[in-house]
Amino acid sequence: MSSLAKAKAFCDQFALRCPVLMAPMAGASPVALAAAVTDGGGMAACGVLGMSPSVIAEWSSSFRAQSGPTAPLQLNTWIPDPPALRDPQKERKMRDFLQRFGPEVPEAAGDAKVVDFEAQVAAMIEAIEAEAAGADAIVAQGMEAGGHRGAFRPETANDLIGLFALLPQIVDAVKVPVIATGGIADARQAAAAFVLGASAVQIGTGLLRCPEAGISRVWADALGQSRPEDTAATRAFSGRLGRSMKTAYVLACQQEEAPEPAPYPVQRGLTTPMRTQAAKTEKLDGMMAWAGQSAGLASEKSARQLVADVWIGAMQMLDPTSPLSKH
Repeated sequence: MSSLAKAKAFCDQFALRCPVLMAPMAGASPVALAAAVTDGGGMAACGVLGMSPSVIAEWSSSFRAQSGPTAPLQLNTWIPDPPALRDPQKERKMRDFLQRFGPEVPEAAGDAKVVDFEAQVAAMIEAIEAEAAGADAIVAQGMEAGGHRGAFRPETANDLIGLFALLPQIVDAVKVPVIATGGIADARQAAAAFVLGASAVQIGTGLLRCPEAGISRVWADALGQSRPEDTAATRAFSGRLGRSMKTAYVLACQQEEAPEPAPYPVQRGLTTPMRTQAAKTEKLDGMMAWAGQSAGLASEKSARQLVADVWIGAMQMLDPTSPLSKH
């Protein structure tokens, strides 16, 4: 099956016009962005990690009101980790360290709780009966991706494998469609992923400069000026590995004298005062400014146009004579 034929089959399977998916970015998945991706023919998404069941239901209802009751949608949260092993002395050192970048960190900040996983799942599936267990598709996430690593076990997140090394090996090993993500922001990269066997691509950072994303201007501007070497994989914000802009805080955390980040969700709680203040004051150095290695390719065009352009451009590169490329 040709690259375009596989992508077209994926579109038919999931009722899409474009095999382009929005990445489910926790904290950066406004309804407006999801709806715009749907309008462009792709698949919308929401990262619901920090959302309560009622907020998940409210978000979903708002999306359905804009995009229709049958629009394809991804909802993503994390499988719970075992309870974090706490170290009061290390947490105190981290609180002292964080005060260099934000306000005083309360001693109880590390007591952060995660939203109940079972309740989140119940809100996501609502009253729909689950089909027989089995994955419809597999997302292959390369280390180029911004934000947290997609890993079932935290320790495997350290295996920083590039997308174009990972993708063909997964394609060869499974029979279900494979969705490529990590550093994909334009048609050239999407076309390369299709050549390597992907049935669809997923875009995260590449959508963050779209007007519908609504992120802070300072973060959006930094993404537009970013080079691949301007990002780093770090545990500094949540205790789990994620790729961020190299802000002053991230760089300081890489120094030998910096305290070791606490485990998730303790570290997330400890950094909350800094991140909250940075967001209010538009100070990038304290923000949790996630960014993939292709951030500099992120476009300011509408998400609707971006999704369509990625697919049409990829088709034109792969087979200019195909009727599919004339869409």
